[in-house]
Amino acid sequence: MPVGTQASVKGLTPEQLKRVGVQKVLANTYHLALRPGSELVADMGGLHGFMGWDGPILTDSGGFQVFSLAQLRRMSEDSVVFKSHLDGSLFELSPERAMRIQEQLGADCIMCLDECPPADVPHEKVLAAVDLTTRWARRCRDSHQRSDQALFGIVQGATFPDLRERSARALLELDFPGYAVGGLSVGESPEQMYATLDVTVPFLPADRPRYLMGVGRPEDLLEAVCRGIDLFDCVMPTRNGRNALAFTSQGKVRLRNESLKRDSSPLDPECECPTCQQFSRAYLRHLFAAKEMLGPILVSWHNIAFYQRLLRDLRTAIREDRAAEFRASQLARWGGDS
Repeated sequence: MPVGTQASVKGLTPEQLKRVGVQKVLANTYHLALRPGSELVADMGGLHGFMGWDGPILTDSGGFQVFSLAQLRRMSEDSVVFKSHLDGSLFELSPERAMRIQEQLGADCIMCLDECPPADVPHEKVLAAVDLTTRWARRCRDSHQRSDQALFGIVQGATFPDLRERSARALLELDFPGYAVGGLSVGESPEQMYATLDVTVPFLPADRPRYLMGVGRPEDLLEAVCRGIDLFDCVMPTRNGRNALAFTSQGKVRLRNESLKRDSSPLDPECECPTCQQFSRAYLRHLFAAKEMLGPILVSWHNIAFYQRLLRDLRTAIREDRAAEFRASQLARWGGDS
């Protein structure tokens, strides 16, 4: 799911997203509640009407901002109070208010409010976060009113196997229509992430969507899908695209490199996206050198197309019972960067 934090996948229109196979996008409760406000979004037809996207939308609850804006918030059993990064005003987010805001935004999939601790905190603090997340999940479930929205519970527990099991078992009792694995890609190593998925995913029901939040690199997607994960979101395709780094079938390409100055080849010869079909590496490098806004747009577009194609091909490999071979082949091809 490409990330559209502010109801916009940076630099790209809904039509461009659909053209490269995007099915679902993500937006953020915290940021949209601050600006323009969930009431305004509701008045404008909800997120679908407001941003002109007629496909599925998922909204995060603001729980990640508990981690990312740790210096701007204080927490209690009842809620988390943020000091707005926009103007310094106070913004309180309780489980009940997170539900009300997401109901006004009108996303198809919504998330429980949770506490996402950093990777390096001790066991006892992660235990407290797990239990608070469970209590908040119950409050979210009990206060959620829209039957046309699928509410996901979020498994926390950092890299502690016992706490991941504790969190998953407690959330399963609440019987959510989907489950997310949160609290990863927050400072742990890839190996720790994979080991955590190995112990977490088996607790989650295979007949419900399983969503790994905030991940990640192409290799992380391969590893996670092969461990049973179904859904992902990450800013990497567009953030890297804006910074002249492209993901390709042969590995990363850094478009500021002098070696590409006269390279007439497409960005990725195996890609059918509009960027690769129409423009050369030399031209894309020129756009970044000249600080033209088209450069970030075209490479972001390609990166999203690359991610979509990677997972389409992986779905085909799963159906044909060759997922392990596909993973090994892709990882081998990405061994070197340009």
